[in-house]
Amino acid sequence: MLPWFIWVALFLSVWGTLILTQNWWGRVAEHWPIAVAMAIGSYVAGSTPMGGGTVGFPVLVLLFDQPAEFGRQFSFLIQAIGMTSAAIYLASSRRSMAVRVMVWAAITSAISLTLTHYLLFPIVAGSVVKLTFACIWGGFGLVTLVKLKELLSHHHAPTLGARSDAVLGICAGIVGGVASGMTGVGIDMVIYTALVLIYRADLRPAIATSVVLMAWNSIVGSALCLIDGSVETEVFSNWLAASPIVLFGAPIGAFMVARIPRGPTLVFVSILCVLQLIWTLTRIDATPRLLLIVAGAVVGMNILFHLMHVFGRRFRPDPGEEGMSLLDP
Repeated sequence: MLPWFIWVALFLSVWGTLILTQNWWGRVAEHWPIAVAMAIGSYVAGSTPMGGGTVGFPVLVLLFDQPAEFGRQFSFLIQAIGMTSAAIYLASSRRSMAVRVMVWAAITSAISLTLTHYLLFPIVAGSVVKLTFACIWGGFGLVTLVKLKELLSHHHAPTLGARSDAVLGICAGIVGGVASGMTGVGIDMVIYTALVLIYRADLRPAIATSVVLMAWNSIVGSALCLIDGSVETEVFSNWLAASPIVLFGAPIGAFMVARIPRGPTLVFVSILCVLQLIWTLTRIDATPRLLLIVAGAVVGMNILFHLMHVFGRRFRPDPGEEGMSLLDP
């Protein structure tokens, strides 16, 4: 656990120095609501396949009525602290992860996220970003509720091959990188869904893998925003207030996921995902045509998840590569 304690000490030293030397206590005190919200969000980030941005994005964009770009930036910046803290904790604790899949997904998602950041996000309307976020997580919440019993029954890591790991990692990296580039979250849900539906992996190593990947994508996304100089003052102020909270909240979630029943936690966050979809529709001008499109998107996502699950029943290792575990590095 020494690396995690070093990380915490370094961050708090830098954060405290900035607050004291720049006299930013007022900014921290003024933005206490987001710190309270992220106390919950960071726990969710560490204990489920849903990043802290799953709470941060709707709170800023829907509750505080800020632009979608603010929610996306905040998701990157706050997860770069909270989920990195959880990732270091998980690595220090030697938690099982799908290492080969994770490496391929990390490389691919960094490329697709960067391309999305520069080519796709600037030309997409903020309302589309809000709906994209809502549909992704609403669909994920529904499929989790529908298939909860099957998901909870997976307690093993199947025997698979390096070639299969590469294919899954690349595909998940492309899709997850685009989702993260648009909303600030996404790669975590994508890799988790692939691992549990196709590979039939146990939830705990799948969640650990998703946390590390989302931490990586958040660092990449934060770096892109900082390089552009596009981080808004309001976003930075929210980050100042919430970052010490998520520094501990996400690792606490990662600690608790191994000690409490997984079912109630997944049900809780899945219901939150469905509720935020409904909330989003009440906060925008939802015309009948738009409602039809959203319904089609959610249904389409659930059909896709179902097909992934069906495909997973027939999944077999690559010829000649038997004996290589999902959890092998």
